[in-house]
Amino acid sequence: MNEISLGDLQESVKDKSAFNKLEDYLMICCAFLDFVESAQLTKIVSPSHANYIFYQFSKEYNHNITRPLNSNLFIGSQKDFKEKFNRFVSFLGLIKRYNEKISNRKSAKQYIDSKEINKIIYTMQQSIGSIGDSFEIPNQSRKRIGQLFETLVKLIIQEVGIECEPRTINLPIPGFPGYEMSYELDLVFSRNKAILTSETKYIHPNEVVGSVKTTSKDRIDKVFLDKFLLSKLLEKNIPVIAIFLHDVQRAKRGKSIFGINSTFKSNHFLGYTVALNRLDGVYYVDPRPEMLINERLREQISDFQQFLINDLWVLSST
Repeated sequence: MNEISLGDLQESVKDKSAFNKLEDYLMICCAFLDFVESAQLTKIVSPSHANYIFYQFSKEYNHNITRPLNSNLFIGSQKDFKEKFNRFVSFLGLIKRYNEKISNRKSAKQYIDSKEINKIIYTMQQSIGSIGDSFEIPNQSRKRIGQLFETLVKLIIQEVGIECEPRTINLPIPGFPGYEMSYELDLVFSRNKAILTSETKYIHPNEVVGSVKTTSKDRIDKVFLDKFLLSKLLEKNIPVIAIFLHDVQRAKRGKSIFGINSTFKSNHFLGYTVALNRLDGVYYVDPRPEMLINERLREQISDFQQFLINDLWVLSST
């Protein structure tokens, strides 16, 4: 069997017909982890944050460097990842069976306490992101990486039995008959299958809008604006949540280019909450430390696991 090359991984990420099921994410992640080991990529530890690492590609790929990877979440062993992925899929089946009651089951406590859900999602998406970083012009793959994160979240939500799809709606503009504004929604989800399959013109009262982005950098204002505009133009409260992967980027620290910066703007977040509206939920796979310490942020921001085992069910049943 021929070894998978970085070029093969790049082609897989670009393939628009791929990534239709969770197993596709398993395959690309395992292939990347195998490549990292077989190609003996240089591993660089951030001097400012020891839990963040980088991989450097070969000369053939311009010695490009991956995004920062949180080693507390990133599973570096292919064998370890496969084992955890299988547990993850089995647990999704339990969530589908027990819904919001899953967190009350003693048999699920150990798995929930392990936080493996966040680790699996983080490793799959950051493996794809790291492959994207190997492109000659990494920005070329940025949109595709974001699309694949949206698809990953959609597949996970569907796996637990919730109807979930992207949607484009044409919003009427009050006071201007015949004028509409096209609006693309990353995800719309609901527990009631009849709702999404019916000919609902815009958004049913029992549906929730989800904005899914890899980072809030340069995007957080749009999420708040989405809720404001949707509620204003449709003249009713539209539940809107945000799901982010992380909020870190590489930054220069002293003479090193391998420092870490937070891209989360806490004052902007709180300002939009006051000036526009409060979101119905904000979830991170890799939350920043200040989100766990700051009381005002902590009451609004949770991790993705909390969304999946509890808040998803509360939101979709209101």
